[in-house]
Amino acid sequence: MALVEINDIRKIYRVGDQEIAALDGVTLSIEAGEFLAIIGPSGSGKSTLMHLLGCLDSPTSGRLVIDGVDVSRASNNELSAMRNAKIGFVFQSFNLLPKFDVFRNVELPMVYAGVSAKVRRERAMEAIERVGLMNRLHNTPLQLSGGQCQRVAIARAIVNNPKIVFADEPTGNLDSHTGEAILNLFRELAESGRTIVIVTHDNTIAARLPRRIEMCDGRIRDDVEVPVSKTTPLVAVPKEVTAL
Repeated sequence: MALVEINDIRKIYRVGDQEIAALDGVTLSIEAGEFLAIIGPSGSGKSTLMHLLGCLDSPTSGRLVIDGVDVSRASNNELSAMRNAKIGFVFQSFNLLPKFDVFRNVELPMVYAGVSAKVRRERAMEAIERVGLMNRLHNTPLQLSGGQCQRVAIARAIVNNPKIVFADEPTGNLDSHTGEAILNLFRELAESGRTIVIVTHDNTIAARLPRRIEMCDGRIRDDVEVPVSKTTPLVAVPKEVTAL
């Protein structure tokens, strides 16, 4: 069974007397360990699809199964439990707490999950090391570059060992070189078995990923898989950039 299975998903919003179909009969499967992009312009339905796949919202109709659990009609508490156990998020604006240092920002999801202090420290340190920020452990977000803040956000997203990570325009606030380094970090995570879904409007980013799902008017217009060698980097990144 695929990690994510959705069948004939619809999401209808009501504005006054009007019904707006943000998603109109979407069927899709995502396998464990995939690295893919969901792409489309504003209003195409890509963000709505991410919200459903990320258990931030429920579909109006259709079936959504994540890691073998049908969450199509899950309650808010059930959706919250699924997010906490199975899903990580990385956002364009980082969403870090400005008064907390790197360690505390990364540790926070485990506090909400009720993880013991000893295990929290071990996991947080491992995640921070994974993204190359051990030398910034006690810096706050205001003392970091944009690329470093995004690395903190990635460490926070993976610290609870989720099955799938959604990244919403993760390079949108970064310069091109730093953005390339972040994309390569995501690929490394995917190669280690993590499922990574990048939501973007940028064709140049989507073209670098092994699979591209193109949204238009609430439907999947195209689903393209491109063989990518695991030994070939997505992009060439100068050595000085990889430390960002």
